[in-house]
Amino acid sequence: MYKMVAVALSATLLAGVAHAGDISGAGATFPAPVYAKWAEGYRAQTGIGLNYQAIGSGGGIKQILAKTVAFGATDKPMSDEDLVKNGLFQFPAVMGGILPVVNLPGVQPGTMKLDADVLADIFLGKITKWTDPRIVALNPGLKIPNWPVTVVHRSDGSGTSYVWTSYLALKNGEWKSKVGANTDVKWPVGQGGKGNDGVAAVVKQTPGAIGYVEYVFAHANKLTHTQLKDHDGQFIQPDFETFQTAAAKAVFKAPGYSTSLLDQPGNAWPVTSPTYILVYKKQTNADGAAVLAFFDWAFKNGDAAARQLDYIPLPPSAVTAVRAGWAANISLNGKPVYTSK
Repeated sequence: MYKMVAVALSATLLAGVAHAGDISGAGATFPAPVYAKWAEGYRAQTGIGLNYQAIGSGGGIKQILAKTVAFGATDKPMSDEDLVKNGLFQFPAVMGGILPVVNLPGVQPGTMKLDADVLADIFLGKITKWTDPRIVALNPGLKIPNWPVTVVHRSDGSGTSYVWTSYLALKNGEWKSKVGANTDVKWPVGQGGKGNDGVAAVVKQTPGAIGYVEYVFAHANKLTHTQLKDHDGQFIQPDFETFQTAAAKAVFKAPGYSTSLLDQPGNAWPVTSPTYILVYKKQTNADGAAVLAFFDWAFKNGDAAARQLDYIPLPPSAVTAVRAGWAANISLNGKPVYTSK
């Protein structure tokens, strides 16, 4: 289960000063806590640090395209066409869950029930009161304060937003036609927060608010999560077990290794997703080898840390496929830049 010290540590590492020889990366805030935890262990063993800027998936893609970092990180997978066009290789790093969080005085974590259609109408601005009959009908006996609804969404280009809006678009036709799914959409209502931590902070300080964040950020900020109706029509809690059930459905195939875990059957958290790493296929220096060595170490040694933070590690078959992809695609002077030992 989640440990508060881990997030405090992650903030310290992510804000740390880079040193010569450290690995540089930027992008998704979704996996930032586990990357920081891995970085702590990697530095202890190798003396090499990770300077990771958690600036959102859109920022990570911009920085890797500008070649200002050794790797970019994104929750929205790049298409196979764009990977080819930009000379990039993409691989998954870890998986995790995104959940709705609310600030409703008197409502305890995990007691409120929501479904995709109600969520879509909240984020469309059609449901404006927490005592709306549709919310009350989902929650018989639950004492809900008569607060106005304040929607909180990401203000930056966000892979977490991409996953969240993809889920709403998958489940609700009106959301799909009016808003769609992307890292940056035209939000019908609400106010923005930068990063998962920014959304969490706005929700925490705004009675009546609802937002969406990765699991670790909800717990770090002691936010009230809700249940969600799963693919099979059951209301379930977000936890390691329901994330794991969704993650078990993952099928990672070359060239882009992308897969959707949304709305999977069988007691699976409906908003579960991988997060991805982008590196150049043709490397010009040793930076690429350093990136792959770090993630190779994490695949070998980081599963326990990932589980501690309630992320889901990649299955061994996916790790094997990713390593084969590294050897076949990422080169320096015509030779594989890194081979796992």
